[in-house]
Amino acid sequence: MTSDIEFTLEAQTRHDVGKGASRRLRREKQVPAVVYGGGNDAVAVTLSHDEVYRKLQFEAFFSHILTLNIDGKNKQQAILRDLQRHPFKPRITHMDFQRVQADREIHVRVPLHFLNAEEAVGVRMGGGEVSHLETEVNVACLPRNLPEYIEVDLSELDVGDTIHLSQLVLPEGVSLLDLAHGEEYDYGVVSCHMPRVTAEEDLEVEGEEAVEAEAAEGEEAEAEAGEGEESAGEEASADDGDKD
Repeated sequence: MTSDIEFTLEAQTRHDVGKGASRRLRREKQVPAVVYGGGNDAVAVTLSHDEVYRKLQFEAFFSHILTLNIDGKNKQQAILRDLQRHPFKPRITHMDFQRVQADREIHVRVPLHFLNAEEAVGVRMGGGEVSHLETEVNVACLPRNLPEYIEVDLSELDVGDTIHLSQLVLPEGVSLLDLAHGEEYDYGVVSCHMPRVTAEEDLEVEGEEAVEAEAAEGEEAEAEAGEGEESAGEEASADDGDKD
């Protein structure tokens, strides 16, 4: 599904490159980035970290045609190709953008939106649960046809059913790259199955079985001890009789 939302990022050309320059930019709350493709040379730019971080909160940012306004006078259409984050701080360390051309096909990973999970036949009637096998798919399309996301209706999903790539309803002008490689790549994206026994339930069952087994062993031991006492009593009576 496409939307009217637009993302514009203000960017400035940078000429000082390298690790030292990138570290300095990050200290100044700037994000070093590069823009490439589209038949033109790659250009190194910087972006405002705060502006980038705010827009990254929108899922659509990752599967949308973005506008880079470079130096306030050169607007270029691009898609986000790579995003690097700090290992533990909420900080973006580098971004890669690929220019797009209106007549050139692009390949982008688009998120899946699963609808009506609670109304699925297998959940509502069969007591099953839904498992998401994939959360996004790789699509091919012209820039104007790029969907923000693809909806997957689960209302008819029954226990034991799986929805595969070939069953997805795609917007016009959009195809799935994996299916172009053959039927063996028609993998599942969502399924419905009966709930699995949890580890806690397993432990409870194992504990009950252990108690029952221990009790059974105790009963056997008592029975054997009882038989031993009876045998000893019979032998003692026989000895007394012999003495008489």
